[in-house]
Amino acid sequence: MKTRRTFNRLAVLACVMAFATTGIHSASAHEPSGVTADEALQRLEKGNARFVAGHLSSTTPATIAASRRKVAQGQKPFAIIVGCSDSRVGPEVIFDQRVGDIFVIRTAGEVVDPVALGSIEYAVAHLGSPLIVVLGHERCGAVAAAVAGAKEPGHIATVLKAIEPAVRQTKGQPGDAVDNAVRQQALDVERQLQNAGPILKQAVQSGTLKIVAARYDLDSGEVSLLSAPQK
Repeated sequence: MKTRRTFNRLAVLACVMAFATTGIHSASAHEPSGVTADEALQRLEKGNARFVAGHLSSTTPATIAASRRKVAQGQKPFAIIVGCSDSRVGPEVIFDQRVGDIFVIRTAGEVVDPVALGSIEYAVAHLGSPLIVVLGHERCGAVAAAVAGAKEPGHIATVLKAIEPAVRQTKGQPGDAVDNAVRQQALDVERQLQNAGPILKQAVQSGTLKIVAARYDLDSGEVSLLSAPQK
């Protein structure tokens, strides 16, 4: 019995060591997605233009089936979308991208907590994605609640608290208060990611990663940049 317990402990230890070694290797020696950040942004812009025009090409049944088979054994998304959970803002659709093309992290108000940040870091360090788009959107309910100073129960309050800095920064500005805060929230999250060490900050500084903020218009379907890609 003692021998069996010893063997089991050794087997578990071997598995842990193998996983750790693989993880370290993957994080430090990832392969790029095959496109530059500028090319990735152009792909997204062209896809959004197709969506606005109603001429989708990447989300047809045949294309989805083909791309599903192609990426079944592995993924190399060319962009990371950090967006809101709003049901009207599905990145794969509004950017007209195939299965496996984009790595998506969605939370209310595109708030980035440690779990979301770790997910983003994974796509950069392990999958080689060269571009992050922080995507806010028109008439965001989470931002509207924060602007209104809503007192929400449970963990909803945590989301609103994370958006409050954008509300304070834009308070009193001309124009629509909610839309001003929507734009600022996307820019704030962009800045947060730019300075998130060690993985994202180092990738930005080395030129292997670019981060931009953008806004999606619910009425027109258009995505417009709020910041220019880093040179």
